[in-house]
Amino acid sequence: MPRKFKPAIAGDKAKIKIKRNDQVIVIAGKSKGKTGRVLRVIVAKQRVLVEGVSMIKKHVKANTQTGKQGGIMEQEAAIHISNVMLVDSEGKKTRIGYQIDGEKKTRIARSNGVAIAEKKPASAKK
Repeated sequence: MPRKFKPAIAGDKAKIKIKRNDQVIVIAGKSKGKTGRVLRVIVAKQRVLVEGVSMIKKHVKANTQTGKQGGIMEQEAAIHISNVMLVDSEGKKTRIGYQIDGEKKTRIARSNGVAIAEKKPASAKK
């Protein structure tokens, strides 16, 4: 019997405009209204991990070799990319646009036209 839906192919996905370390606000789901920093972007599944958002409890088994303690741990669960929006410089949610200045392509906030600063992680310092 033929399949009802085609399996998702990596090339079919829309371009993800939200990147790691971006400040986002959740617009749908159980964590609606919360803001946080993007910890991880999972491109293949179109999901993001946001700091302090969509917290779940995970039961962890103790490991005596590494010294890890067991118990119930709280951690962030991945949420779909469509349920978050970028926060602009004024603290409002915004869509993302692009502006090309010569050779450089910069992301801009559609709400106010201000360029979105590229945040460098602390480990990237020389």
